[in-house]
This record gives sequence, C-alpha cells and structure tokens, in this order.
Amino acid sequence: MSKLDVRNLTQTFAQEGTQLQVLDGLNFSVDDGQFVALLGPSGCGKSTLFNIISGLLVPDTGEIYLNDKRIHGNTGDFAYMQQKDLLLPWRTVLKNVLIGPEIHNEPLDTAIAEAQKRLVQLGLSGFENSYPMQLSGGMRQRVALVRTLLFRKEILLLDEPFGALDAMTRTVMQSILLDIWAEDKQTVLLITHDTEEALLLADKIYVLTARPATLKVVIPVPLPRPRNITDVSLIRLKKELLASLQIEMSRVFDAD
Repeated sequence: MSKLDVRNLTQTFAQEGTQLQVLDGLNFSVDDGQFVALLGPSGCGKSTLFNIISGLLVPDTGEIYLNDKRIHGNTGDFAYMQQKDLLLPWRTVLKNVLIGPEIHNEPLDTAIAEAQKRLVQLGLSGFENSYPMQLSGGMRQRVALVRTLLFRKEILLLDEPFGALDAMTRTVMQSILLDIWAEDKQTVLLITHDTEEALLLADKIYVLTARPATLKVVIPVPLPRPRNITDVSLIRLKKELLASLQIEMSRVFDAD
C-alpha cells in the first residue's frame, strides 16, 4: 500500500517577467515505512516539491494522495524540517523542541521526558536552557531535528538535515537517524546532495532531472543495514547513481 502518492505535479514561478517552470509532470509514490532519498541537480525543484507536499505551496496542476485520500493545503500530516533551522530566538532549546506538543495540547510532562531523551541522543544534553544564538550551526540543526521528531507525524520531510554538519558529526547523525527510523517505523523522504548519504540510508533513491524536474530513474538499494560505502555492491550502485546525476548536471551547465 502506498503511503504517499504524488501525481502529475507541475509548478511554474514568475521571474523577471518570464515564467520559470520548476516541476514538469512529476510522479512517484512512497510506501508505508519506507526511507526514500531524493537527489537531483541544485535548483531542480526538490525543496519546491516538499513545500507542495506539506501544503505551503499550491501546485499549478497535480495532486497529492495520502493513504488513498486526496489532500490539499496544510493538513498537518507531515513533519517538515527545512534547510534553515527556523528556531525561535527568544525560546530556549527545550522550549523550541516542545513547539509541536504545545500546538497539539499534549501533556507537557510526557513531552519533556521525550524531548530530554532525544536531546541526549543527539548530543545536546546540557544545552536545554541555551538559546539558539549560543549554539553552532550544526547544533541548531540538531535541535531542529529534535523539534521535527517531536511533532510525532507518520511522514518526515527532511530537506538536507545534515548539510551544515562536519563529516564526522554527519556520520554519527546518519546512524542516529537510522536508529530512530527503525524504532518509530516512520516514512521518511530525505533531500540530499550527498550520494553516499543516500546510499547508506535509503531503501530507494529517486533521481530527478534538471529543471523542470521530473522523475529520471528509481534506484533501489536492497542491501542490509548497517552499510559500508566500501562494499562492492554499494560501489556499483554509486557508479550508477553518479552516472545519472552527471547527465543531469551537464544539462544544467549546457543550459547556462
């Protein structure tokens, strides 16, 4: 059963007196509990896609179905972590991550206990009473991830959640995210520009074309976890993935 269906999405923006088409008849589906990575050239419309799925944007044409029911607008069905951390500067770390439970009028005692657990898990113990301006960029991203998880939605939309992290921290965070996914059985859509990250984390990888984006190829990753990027099977998939991406990147530069 498909958890999420994206059907024939198109999106165009007005730019300097012209029309810039970003999405062009994009179709794909994500099964319940799957971990899917989305890759494509910069500017091809990946973040626009997430904004449409979450209801922040209305597409020119196309539909989104969740559990076979058409959804429209901001339904509250998704936990969306955008590229910017969007932390509220006047709230402490703990108060920032509790925004979801507060909105949904959940018992704060239970929410605080879970928040403390997640903060420890993501290496933020001791920073509960700190303010965003006192944190590094990578720490702010980790706070944003905790806040996203505490919305307790069945589908996570993660737009480059580890892009601001150094390589070593990113590796640790990837492992933690996999542990959380395995524990909570959520459906995850991850935008990334890191081919190795996609191969290490995802059940399948959707490669988008250069703008206007449509689905170019689906690359399944039927390998047991934890994975090692030096495994022969993963290296073979990486070559296939890079070949697809390089063709689309060449289209970007040819257009320029």
